[in-house]
Amino acid sequence: MKEQKNLRENKMGTTPIGKLLFQMALPMILSMLVQALYNVVDSIYVSQISESAITALSLAFPIQNLQIGCATGIAVGVTALLSKSLGCHDYERANKAAMNGIFLTGICVVAFMLFGAFAARPFYAMQSNVAETVEGGAAYIRICTLVSIGIFGEILFERLLQSSGRTSYTLITQGTGAVLNILLDPVFIFGKFGIPAMGIAGAAVATVLGQCVAFALALFFNAKKNHDVKISFRGFRPQMEIIRPVMAVAVPSVVMMSVGSVMNFGFNQILQSFSETATSVFGVYFKLQSFVFMPVFGLNNAMIPMVAFNFGARQPKRIVRSVLYCMITATCIMILGFLAFRFAPDLLLSMFNPTEQFLELGVVALRTISISFPIVGMCIVLSAAFQALGNGVYSTLVSIARQLVVLLPVAYLLSKTGDVSSVWWSFPISELISTAASVCFALRLFRQKVRGLYEVERLSWKELL
Repeated sequence: MKEQKNLRENKMGTTPIGKLLFQMALPMILSMLVQALYNVVDSIYVSQISESAITALSLAFPIQNLQIGCATGIAVGVTALLSKSLGCHDYERANKAAMNGIFLTGICVVAFMLFGAFAARPFYAMQSNVAETVEGGAAYIRICTLVSIGIFGEILFERLLQSSGRTSYTLITQGTGAVLNILLDPVFIFGKFGIPAMGIAGAAVATVLGQCVAFALALFFNAKKNHDVKISFRGFRPQMEIIRPVMAVAVPSVVMMSVGSVMNFGFNQILQSFSETATSVFGVYFKLQSFVFMPVFGLNNAMIPMVAFNFGARQPKRIVRSVLYCMITATCIMILGFLAFRFAPDLLLSMFNPTEQFLELGVVALRTISISFPIVGMCIVLSAAFQALGNGVYSTLVSIARQLVVLLPVAYLLSKTGDVSSVWWSFPISELISTAASVCFALRLFRQKVRGLYEVERLSWKELL
């Protein structure tokens, strides 16, 4: 009786899946679109300095991606364990998951601060011999890593809100941080209100200030509004029985993002063999594609606690529906992105003060890479479902196969044609292979973990839904 009451009290166990996904995902999608906007605004402002400044931002992406990957990985691990614990009504274990997540996050913050202090300039010097790119980029990434506490704290505490279904507050935290960044960019980059012009370093200052404000708001909302998770450091000690399941989900996620950083670093080196303009185009592509991918990641962030909660509550139909609805929505978003990149690439690129060569390369890049968009949404959603069900290894294998085993070698081979336009085809090729692998893994995981919850051996798809 008490169990049924607790289940009714948490909307993730009772609200219709379509309505629940909309309620949870909409705030995340809106906030992530705002984040995508300020990423693009950063590049638009920086493009007014020089093309080398754009290149510097592009070369910084692997480190920033790794930052986000580590922060998100730990947060996803905590979210999966916390949501499952709430689904099983084990509130003490949910609180321990949050506390140990904060501990792991602190370790990562210190690691990135050390990188910023000692390795920022060597990182750029090994990628470029253009002095403006190296000096500007080193200053940018040094600031972003020395103040890592903002992005790590923001992501973790926003996920704590999401794991208990309070996603509307993340719209406030992310939106406030993003808007603040947009407003501060011109102040610090070009110098206004008595503040000296800082160039590309000013973009980093605006970014970390926005992240720190978002972190402070997320911390406040957890303290005042999140009654399912109680944070207290009194008597706290790291607990391996909590850290182990968190890391089982977090490590594959971090590895996936690390693989993305390695891919980006390697791809930049391939493009540098053609020109810095090609590298700049690649960086701008990543800024623009965030408008398409960020909403899908927002769906994922909403789906993970839904799937984890209902897995803990042994509600298999809600698991299947959550994944299916998320896949359909993600595919629709990716199709819209494909249409924009296919039919209006010159309009999108015109925001970045492009040279004729930049525009020519960029149009071909956007049109070619976006060919894979209609199938990518399904692959992204399935990877998140693997993590929610506690099998992040599948996500890792798919990510490694897509970005290292397939993408980079294919890009390298295509670069030997001497035509940079050929290199962009490595993206559709790798996405096709990774999507096929994701479907195979999803069917296997369904048979292993979800079907058994139905308490019958065989059900039709109609009965499953």
